[in-house]
Amino acid sequence: MLNKNNKLRHSISLAAVLALSGLSATAWADAYEDAAKKWIGSEFKPSTLTADQQLEELKWFIKASEPFRGMKINVVSETLTTHEYESKVLAKAFSEITGIKLTHDLLQEGDVVEKLQTQMQSDKNIYDGWVNDSDLIGTHFRYGKTESITDLMANEGKAFTSPTLDIKDFIGISFTTAPDGKIYQLPDQQFANLYWFRADWFERPELKAKFKEKYGYDLGVPVNWSAYEDIAKFFSEDVKEIDGKRIYGHMDYGKKDPSLGWRFTDAWFSMAGGGDKGLPNGLPVDEWGIRVEDCHPVGSSVTRGGDTNGPAAVFATQKYVDWMKAYAPPEAAGMTFSESGPVPSQGNIAQQIFWYTAFTADMTKPGLPVVNADGTPKWRMAPSPVGPYWEKGMKKGYQDVGSWTFLKSTPEKQKLAAWLYAQFVTSKTVSLKKTIVGLTPIRESDINSQAMTDLAPKLGGLVEFYRSPARVEWTPTGTNVPDYPRLAQLWWSNIAAAASGEKTPQQALDNLAKEQDAIMTRLERSKVQPVCGPKMNPERDAQYWFDQPGAPKPKLANEKPKGETVAYGDLLKQWEAARK
Repeated sequence: MLNKNNKLRHSISLAAVLALSGLSATAWADAYEDAAKKWIGSEFKPSTLTADQQLEELKWFIKASEPFRGMKINVVSETLTTHEYESKVLAKAFSEITGIKLTHDLLQEGDVVEKLQTQMQSDKNIYDGWVNDSDLIGTHFRYGKTESITDLMANEGKAFTSPTLDIKDFIGISFTTAPDGKIYQLPDQQFANLYWFRADWFERPELKAKFKEKYGYDLGVPVNWSAYEDIAKFFSEDVKEIDGKRIYGHMDYGKKDPSLGWRFTDAWFSMAGGGDKGLPNGLPVDEWGIRVEDCHPVGSSVTRGGDTNGPAAVFATQKYVDWMKAYAPPEAAGMTFSESGPVPSQGNIAQQIFWYTAFTADMTKPGLPVVNADGTPKWRMAPSPVGPYWEKGMKKGYQDVGSWTFLKSTPEKQKLAAWLYAQFVTSKTVSLKKTIVGLTPIRESDINSQAMTDLAPKLGGLVEFYRSPARVEWTPTGTNVPDYPRLAQLWWSNIAAAASGEKTPQQALDNLAKEQDAIMTRLERSKVQPVCGPKMNPERDAQYWFDQPGAPKPKLANEKPKGETVAYGDLLKQWEAARK
């Protein structure tokens, strides 16, 4: 804890500075309050708080920051619009309001994880606070290197935890809570992986009639993968051109690149129905195919009770390969995640099953072929369709939750100052404006605000989705994954082998499962995870596990049931009715 000597030394040094400057402590306090008022008036609006409530919240930050004034604090996050706003605007505001010299660095996601691993392994402080994906929750609570925020708030950070933090208002807090019931990360931004489609094309009478005649059901938002495949085939092979432009019924990417791993670890298998029922993640088998027993990972191969190479995963991988070859633009197979992202905005894609809401801002820019003259989008986002192995009670897709994380190796005073910044950039004073800038909402109060209601018509369904009961079925990677950085890097090379045709999906996933099991076996032998570390199952005949309830499920006789769709308007009505 901050000891009395530290506080005493700080107060003496502050008093000396004040004496030299000729300013009283009251004058300094007034200067910080004036800064708060300036920022409230010029930047922190709209807000779910009144201006008076904002000032009261910021007064708490001014007071709490007294022991840390003049300190230099360094934090880091990946490069996203939300974090750019924090780095360029909110870090400056925090420094002016608190007197803490805050630097918020932006790095590529891989670099953030690499530096985080370095500090965890060396116990040498690199950054005082980190925004990293909640996908690492299984890593953080097992290694014992990460500060439990629950403990921090109850102990040394109690006096530095805002009374208006309102943990229950964070929509992603269940994703950052470990099996021990403790919160290890504080959500800072989040976005989902949804279905995207050209609503204007789907409403054309001639296309609706033509689709109904061929497939026997209405053209609409696909509920299952069968309908998605039918729609992809329809636009790519039957429609082919709209307004004189070659169009495609699907978009994806397939270049051998680390981003290819995200395409699968971000819940592709669960969308098909891999893993078990359970929210936020399947238990005992999650969407990566890793089985846990009493919180200990026991295997990912079907022969160990896992599902990484089971029939649902193989089906999902085969569909990924088939759809990209048959229905996506020819250049998609050679693209990375970042290269493929802007393609739907160019106006030649009918739908995309795997689309991140983080692209919303870029997809709503005036002048784009997919934006109307009045600024409303020609497209909509909707829940992703599910595959034939999916059952009610399973997660439907992925949600990225970038979250504040603090390591035990960070000196306490620096950690507590960074904790203040983490609370500041997620506070109700600034969170609604930050949500409008980055479109990555974290608070229930922000989502349900009048400002978001007013903005909704220009966001293509983002607000409606986040207000709907459906959103809880989109979740990040969960606690079954014992070492996210080590295991995640196995995926892209193995998936690339399937995407290129070098291996069949079954062969690629057999190898992935084998490699995952090898890493978990090494973790078990090394005993580096004192809490809930792997305890690997012995291998046995796959049929034994297929005969057990739940995952891994045996191969279905029919993997393409009849296509099913729903009208987008009806979907919105269902959500609205469920909220009442």
